[in-house]
Amino acid sequence: MAAWPAIALGQQTQTVRRIGMLSPFIPSDAAPWHKAFVLGLRDLGWQDGANIAIEYRYAEGHNDRLPGLIADLIRRKVEIIVTSVTNDSLAARDATKDIPIVMAAPGDPVRTGLVKSLARPGGNVTGLSQMNPELNGKRLALIKELAPSVTSVAAIWNPEDPISALGLSEIQDAAVKLNLEVRSFEMRNNEELGIGLDAAIKARVGAIVIMPNPVFVTNMKRIADFAFQNKMPTVFHLREYAEAGGLVSYGVDRLDLFRRTATYVDRILKGASPADLPIEQPTKFDLVINNRTAKALGLTVPTKLLFTADQVIE
Repeated sequence: MAAWPAIALGQQTQTVRRIGMLSPFIPSDAAPWHKAFVLGLRDLGWQDGANIAIEYRYAEGHNDRLPGLIADLIRRKVEIIVTSVTNDSLAARDATKDIPIVMAAPGDPVRTGLVKSLARPGGNVTGLSQMNPELNGKRLALIKELAPSVTSVAAIWNPEDPISALGLSEIQDAAVKLNLEVRSFEMRNNEELGIGLDAAIKARVGAIVIMPNPVFVTNMKRIADFAFQNKMPTVFHLREYAEAGGLVSYGVDRLDLFRRTATYVDRILKGASPADLPIEQPTKFDLVINNRTAKALGLTVPTKLLFTADQVIE
């Protein structure tokens, strides 16, 4: 009994580690990914509100807000900043060379200058990547398979995002093999998105291929509804897009990436240096087909695709 007060005191004075969770998205879009991260931490013995405290910051599709959000996290003396994709990872890297940065799902971290190499990052940035150069070409091939009569596509991309620009280059390379013409449409923000989508329709392209970018993620439902109303086949890299009414999505399982991100946070909190932790690449991918949308567009999904899809929405 005499030991009980000491035990209680030890529990009360347990060190709480502070983590900054930065996101360029709106809270509702990021919620499933952040939940996966928290569950990953829980599996490793870290409980938000007990031995860790997570500070969430959201740019809501506005890249210009990122520096201020990061400065606030630094003032809060977080020990690690967890980022989502390329834009917020670059902003965090530019803001601090001392606080470890753990990335969940950026594009190519070497080509964008985030790290020196995948095997040995060499700085304060490490984590995972959704990098897979073949994915954009496969998305284009999916559109051709679902809509064989298509001869031209609109590539929606954001020139301010290096991964969006890389995606455009990969699409253009793949289009040559598929005998498709790619028309480029630059869209930097919500206002330009509406103008760009209207321009794509007026250009009489046969389909729309959307490059990865937070602006487009934040507007997934808007893009899916626009494409549906204009009878336009579309493809994006997030399963949530097909679930929102888009024709098809194919990409990395982002829930898996965020859950695996917790292992990096755990190792750094236990003393590991981010410079020595290799960047891990994706291992799980999702193909989601909205067959309801396909039927509304007058398209018949090949049986092979229906059987290979991870999810078919009827």
